[in-house]
Amino acid sequence: MTKKQRYEAVTAYFLKHSPNAETELLYDDPFQLLVAVILSAQCTDKRINATTPAIFSKYPSPEAMCAASQEEIFQLIKSISYPNNKAKHLVGMANMLMNNFEGKVPMTVDALVTLPGVGRKTANVITSVIDNQPNMAVDTHVFRVSARLGLTTAAKTPAAAEKQLIKNIPPQYVYRAHHWLILHGRYVCVARSPKCNICGLTDVCKYYKKLFGQNQ
Repeated sequence: MTKKQRYEAVTAYFLKHSPNAETELLYDDPFQLLVAVILSAQCTDKRINATTPAIFSKYPSPEAMCAASQEEIFQLIKSISYPNNKAKHLVGMANMLMNNFEGKVPMTVDALVTLPGVGRKTANVITSVIDNQPNMAVDTHVFRVSARLGLTTAAKTPAAAEKQLIKNIPPQYVYRAHHWLILHGRYVCVARSPKCNICGLTDVCKYYKKLFGQNQ
């Protein structure tokens, strides 16, 4: 199977079985999504969704949040991972939105990565989810699943995996492909003991072929 055929098969599968895949983070506007994604680093979406309602209620806008102290934010997020750093990032992010972007979340990767707590992965999530831009956020799930399937080859870093995925996934599907791969990695192709018995991609999966042989 050629790389092109593998990408076509994987894309066709997800278009059929997960046509409306989307982020599991709950939000009502770009600012709320930005807050949620910053908080989600090394934390589950379930935990973030349990935490953000209180934040969104008290700080519904960049203007409201930039008036908060780091300690006030910390008290609302202390149950999640790295609350000190994330509280600092949220206050700094809100202030920069007010000072540099007229209180609005910018919609370019280059602008977003200037915000505290926002790296390339976060910027790719924001622009693809809000604006359907053809940007690929590569987290641990995407990195693992794309390598196992054989979509990426010898990619040592998320940036390298992102480059390969962007090159081979049709542009009109890129903004959805992150969700396809992350959800597949979260619920089927898990890190330990992947659930190959319920996976619909074993026919094209290099990892499966390696485990069970070419004739399986």
